[in-house]
Amino acid sequence: MGKETFKPIEPVEESYPLEDGTVYSPRRGIRPFSVSPLEEYVPLVGEEKIEKIHRLARKLKGIKVLEVNSCARGGGVAEMLHSQVPFMNQLGIEDEWKVIRGKESFFQVTKEIHNLLQGKKGTLTRHMLRIYHRALTEAAELHREEHDKYGPDIEIIHDPQPFGLARHLKKNNEKWLWRCHIDVEEETLEANPVLWQFVSSWADFYDAVMFSGAHYVIQHWPLPKFISPPFIDPLSTKNKDLGFDEIARVLEKYQIDSSIPLLVQVGRFDPWKGIDTTISAYKLARGEVNCQLIIAGNMASDDPEGMRIFNQICEDTKGEPGIRIISLPDDIEVNALEVNALQRAARIILQPSTKEGFGLVITEAMWKKKPVITREVGSIPLQVRGGETGFFINSSRKAARRIVRLLNNPKEAELAGNKAHQYVREHFLMPDRIADYLRVFNQMVNDEMDEESIISYHPWFKLRKRRA
Repeated sequence: MGKETFKPIEPVEESYPLEDGTVYSPRRGIRPFSVSPLEEYVPLVGEEKIEKIHRLARKLKGIKVLEVNSCARGGGVAEMLHSQVPFMNQLGIEDEWKVIRGKESFFQVTKEIHNLLQGKKGTLTRHMLRIYHRALTEAAELHREEHDKYGPDIEIIHDPQPFGLARHLKKNNEKWLWRCHIDVEEETLEANPVLWQFVSSWADFYDAVMFSGAHYVIQHWPLPKFISPPFIDPLSTKNKDLGFDEIARVLEKYQIDSSIPLLVQVGRFDPWKGIDTTISAYKLARGEVNCQLIIAGNMASDDPEGMRIFNQICEDTKGEPGIRIISLPDDIEVNALEVNALQRAARIILQPSTKEGFGLVITEAMWKKKPVITREVGSIPLQVRGGETGFFINSSRKAARRIVRLLNNPKEAELAGNKAHQYVREHFLMPDRIADYLRVFNQMVNDEMDEESIISYHPWFKLRKRRA
């Protein structure tokens, strides 16, 4: 295909978030994005599940929900909210989305909190705590008028950045749910008294917390705990089926030779993503098989580390044959389509994270029937069954051996990809997980537990500890 036939994807002008942090608000006429009609999900999850969602939604008619996180684009939380919020509104549940505003110093502190929660050595200093408290106070004042005017019945706070808003904004008639998406362990908190005090002091203002996996549960927090994994929207631009020409246009844009087997890693430029392992594995594998490597990601407004890590990776791989480092466009639709195309063009997806709250890029790759090479950390084992729906490694050498084997045995790669696709269909598609939220809402608002819910009083442990 010659260059004269290439038609670039036109970015759409994005006018959100507003100055007050509003991303989506039907009552104010702010609906900058949408999802597919509910009936289009029936072939994917079945009519019975969609009807069950409608039944749950009818019990919640009239409630108002507000979702708050730290950025409108970049990262798995924003990715899910772009589908979750309009999907909820299609169900007749008024759901709004705001992002918390802050200076760069605030996001530097919240990134450090994120890293400490995931096990980084260090502690929160008084200076860092002052920055966090001051930013949360300012954010609360910015949100207060619109928050009180809306009057949400349920407020969902995603991850640590806006965690402290409850102390400033919560009213007695509101239910607040903290949705923890990150790889946090109770042992990490207990080993860091300042961090434990910081998180626990805010937790006192919440009515419940939701974790992505049972082994993340902080059992000593005196509030109800729910477990629900993240999800993908199978009909979104990032996950829908693409034609050959759509994939080819993206490969041409980045001058990628489609005749050479392609290895791909997609995600934030983050110290926990194992990008160094991917690069080392590729260098070892290319000595035995012909292949090329694409590492593609984007920057997020709440992650000040991203650009530094991107620049460092570019410097470290300068002159390396067959390696391309791509900073993807900020435009959400263009970004999503290009990620989709790169993942579908790949023979193998690598994601050897050392910490991972869940790893939606793995879910996306599995949905596209791609074999995934990753590590057995965080909630990744909830998705990947080693040797069946993907492959675990613990070093760049083992990753390289797996790359060579899969490229030399395409039938094995195809079988793993097909099993992975089916596993995602059964467990990680949006309608099923939205049903989880509706069950939680019903319990919080109506004090009614769904018949499919499970209550356990058994203490939780890491999977590896239970095997020991």
